[in-house]
Amino acid sequence: MNLRGKQKRFLRAQANHLQPLFAVGKNGLTPAWVDQLTGALDKRELMKVNILQNSDATAQEVKDYIEQNSEIQVVQVIGRVLVLFKVAENLRFQDLSVRVAKI
Repeated sequence: MNLRGKQKRFLRAQANHLQPLFAVGKNGLTPAWVDQLTGALDKRELMKVNILQNSDATAQEVKDYIEQNSEIQVVQVIGRVLVLFKVAENLRFQDLSVRVAKI
């Protein structure tokens, strides 16, 4: 699902109260990390990721890596925090993506 401007705005509003659940540290970006991220997003659809101070990766590098190696879409980048969205594969967890599709 390619997100339009209004859909991204809605998702940013929904993510406002969320705390980062994943972090990019000094180990950097690995395929295993992206797999864990994908698994978590299959249940949540929306989450925040924090880039720690000891990480060598920049926010733009993390964004590019995630988008190139998965179906996850980066909704927003603020400083060292990324807001991520992915439509859940299980219909039971697709409440947010259904609301986004209606916008």
